Amino acid sequence: MLGGMVVPASLRPRVLRPASPGTADRPAPVRTAELADPDTFPPLDPHHRPWPGREITSGGVTLHVRETAGPDGTPAVYVHGLGGSSLNWTDLAAQLRTRAAGTAVDLPGFGRTLPPAGFDFTPAAHVDALLCFLAGRNQPVHLLGNSLGGTVALGVAARRPELVRTLTLVSPAMPDRRPDPRRMADARLALALVPGRIGVRARAGLAAMSPRARAEQTVRICFGDPSVVPEHRLAEAADEVALRAGLQWAQEAGERTAKGMVASWWWGASPWAVAARVQAPTLVIWGDRDRLVSPRLAARTAATIPNARLLMLPGVGHVAQIEAPETVARAVAALWDGAPGKAEHWEDA
Repeated sequence: MLGGMVVPASLRPRVLRPASPGTADRPAPVRTAELADPDTFPPLDPHHRPWPGREITSGGVTLHVRETAGPDGTPAVYVHGLGGSSLNWTDLAAQLRTRAAGTAVDLPGFGRTLPPAGFDFTPAAHVDALLCFLAGRNQPVHLLGNSLGGTVALGVAARRPELVRTLTLVSPAMPDRRPDPRRMADARLALALVPGRIGVRARAGLAAMSPRARAEQTVRICFGDPSVVPEHRLAEAADEVALRAGLQWAQEAGERTAKGMVASWWWGASPWAVAARVQAPTLVIWGDRDRLVSPRLAARTAATIPNARLLMLPGVGHVAQIEAPETVARAVAALWDGAPGKAEHWEDA
């Protein structure tokens, strides 16, 4: 997924209202997300380069991360979605850098993080890895997650509430069992999981695609309006696809994590039960053009988490932190400013 982009000035957030009385499956009333003053943020630089990366070992877990300098106080930790990486947080971290130092992680097998031997790539395994990493740093954080990263962040917040001061979920991968062909950017992605000759042929076809074609495919499925993605971001995404193609563990990590995530919707601990145990003040953000996880789950997600607010973004897709970083930053900052032990702002050079 892309590292950042320009947002149309006409973008206005709205809140998804609960269904009218008597409607089946009517969610509980959902509180409206607040927005911080836009004048308290640095200007958005759509050409911002990815933040510096390095490997960090903490709590017995080694992850590749990209770090953003910021003030002392509660740091932010950003967790990408399936098929994403720490690059997905370039612009949002830039917007929030005057409020918190940031660490965008690559989960095991994603980005540039080598998975440990025997890693099983289930959501529970990713939760364990991130939990150990955060526990080793011994400091509560503002935790933000998108898609798969949202469900991983939910698991950490539910199991170790003392590690999470606030929680932000951008289109978290909550159980969505309804068939929807719009979720597939390419039918061969599904066929690639089929054993035998069909799967082999589909995987070969996908492997033959150019990095640029794959990047464009990702944009079409993840963005509400793919036409607003600038050329230099597509080039960055294509470079990342090419790099991942050279990592022998990358394909296995993606396929096994995808299978594990879908399996978790049917077996094991319910993500809804996990969400109900979260204690941290929480912000749920969803684009109303999300093709991957239905926007109809937004109100239910926010209603299930005891102390949550909801922000719906019109015209935005699955990666709101990339497609609408300024609006997302305002909502996140309002959450942080209202949380116990809020961070002070600072002016960077």
